[in-house]
Amino acid sequence: MKALIFSQHGTLEQVSIGEVPVPTIAADEVLLQVKAAALNRLDLWVLAGWPALKLKLPHVMGSDGAGIVTAVGANAQHIPLGRRMAVNPTVSCGRCAFCQSGRDHMCDRFAVLGEHRDGFAAEYIAVPAQNLLPLPDHVPYETAAAASLVFVTAWHSLIEVGRLQAGESILIVGAGGGVNSAAIQIARLAGADPIYVVGSNTEKLARAEALGATILINRQQQPDWARAVFQASNRQGVDVVVDNVGAATFHHSLRALKKGGRLLTVGNTSGPKFELDNRLIFARHLQILGSTMGPRQEYAKVMEMVFNGRLQPVIDSIHPLQDGRIALRKLQEGHVSGKLVLIP
Repeated sequence: MKALIFSQHGTLEQVSIGEVPVPTIAADEVLLQVKAAALNRLDLWVLAGWPALKLKLPHVMGSDGAGIVTAVGANAQHIPLGRRMAVNPTVSCGRCAFCQSGRDHMCDRFAVLGEHRDGFAAEYIAVPAQNLLPLPDHVPYETAAAASLVFVTAWHSLIEVGRLQAGESILIVGAGGGVNSAAIQIARLAGADPIYVVGSNTEKLARAEALGATILINRQQQPDWARAVFQASNRQGVDVVVDNVGAATFHHSLRALKKGGRLLTVGNTSGPKFELDNRLIFARHLQILGSTMGPRQEYAKVMEMVFNGRLQPVIDSIHPLQDGRIALRKLQEGHVSGKLVLIP
């Protein structure tokens, strides 16, 4: 089968469309014919690699996808062939204390499809049967693929970890990424007010406004955007900041918080390591709350809201699988508002 792969860590030059075997499935797995796969910045990080990441190479990219069940393992006979499915991209053991307590996203053997195991950017993928969620006929495969990772990530961070409440003010740092597009919608749904968004250009900010952002700050025009937030909030700051950029923005994000405020993070697109002024944190009673993904029950809850239209993934563009490296370059260069989807 054809797949978007790399055989060694490095740059986009290592990525190609190659021929790899159709996966064999274990007893608890199904074989899914992929109808749509979506890209994330995670794909670029996996390509670059890190010391603890040990992959079977060549590695199939892509942590989001949806498709049709074409074969089932011995323990998955209850799943009908031909069924349209969305897929929770996180894999857990089901046996450890975290899994047994419903916190499978903290599993001792936690893995993400496309990160630790082969992903969706291929014609077929083997997935655990417990990860499947029936996809209603009216929901396009592209929508399901674009929603999975970013919406469960944003929901868990804002609602379950951050405890965002109606009437609280929130700042979302970045207007174009998939998680931030999801965060704007979830903040609106939760009743946050106002919803500040910092973006790099007027086009991305206009899209953020259409999703529910109420106060827009162009960082090209206002590079000290933390000060702009402080002034716009009657010199109070905001209750919550969502910052998935990391090194380039974290200090500004802390400055934008009011006393007792919460900074939420699930990523670091500009780099993971930076200095913090600890006086800001303890003197202003600030909290820094991190999380990654979310448990299975939250995935089902969030996807149901996608299926009924309360939440809508933003798709920047759709590409054939053979243009996967072109799409990855677009993602790397930041010319994206929403998700990039590949069609095998």
